[in-house]
Amino acid sequence: MNGQVIRTGSAILAAAIAVALYASVFTVGQMQQALVLQFGRVRAVLNQTGTDKPGLYFKIPFMENIVLFDKRVLDLDLPVQTLLTADRQNLEVDAFARYRIFDPLKFYQSANNIPRANTLLASFTNSALRNVLARSTRDAIVRTGRAALMNEIQDDVNRQAKDLGVQIVDLRMTRVDLPAANSNAVYERMKTERNREATDIRATGNQLSATIKAKADRDVTVILSEANQTSETLRGQGEADRNRILAEAYGKDADFFSFYRSMQAYETGLKGSGETRLVISPNSDFFRYFGDPQGRSPNGAPRAARDPGATGSTAR
Repeated sequence: MNGQVIRTGSAILAAAIAVALYASVFTVGQMQQALVLQFGRVRAVLNQTGTDKPGLYFKIPFMENIVLFDKRVLDLDLPVQTLLTADRQNLEVDAFARYRIFDPLKFYQSANNIPRANTLLASFTNSALRNVLARSTRDAIVRTGRAALMNEIQDDVNRQAKDLGVQIVDLRMTRVDLPAANSNAVYERMKTERNREATDIRATGNQLSATIKAKADRDVTVILSEANQTSETLRGQGEADRNRILAEAYGKDADFFSFYRSMQAYETGLKGSGETRLVISPNSDFFRYFGDPQGRSPNGAPRAARDPGATGSTAR
């Protein structure tokens, strides 16, 4: 009987020791930090700054509790909200943030848990978005100053989140757009502006085209005028040279020159299409070389001192 009691007692004692040992051991992971609470009072902070290593730890069973917090970067998704800018434009802003817990004790005392911390951080972020974007224009938010505005919003949220023991490591505006009701009006205004710009460009192009064409026409007129003037000058010089050469030739040998000019007149006057008729007297000075190789008149008079090739007429 006593042996049975002893064995039962030993088993109960061993079970109690096992339960106590199990209840007194806990582990802190590499990506975790822990608070050791003794009747609600914080006794220790583990794996916060790197001085305490992650691993196996002991606690007083049934007297101390362990609260674990994540050391990794946590997500904070924000709902889409409509904001009013400095130039009185409504914008729909979709943003998100990434944060980490750098002081688990302060985080536990102020927020206590992740869902409540997300609620507080969302409130801080929405407030900062409204305050900062309300002082900025639409163009600055959408294009020119977006990065600087996000940094300003992040700094503003970090000043408020410092009391929660958290730090915003990244804050982004993923989408900034006009409300659907305003998009069509803005599109039409942009379309009108582009059409006006296109009309101005076409008008400028037409003006330049007309200027270039007018200049080209003027240049053509000037060039043709100068070319005609040059051609007339050259033609006049040629005629003068021709007359001078003929005069010099006539002066050197008047008989030969008269004979040569008469031959040219015969060639010109007697050739034709087959029906050439001359109504002229046979005794005319035009035919003097037909009757006399020396070109003397039929009555024996001396030759006229003029160009015999100019004498006579032809009819066809």
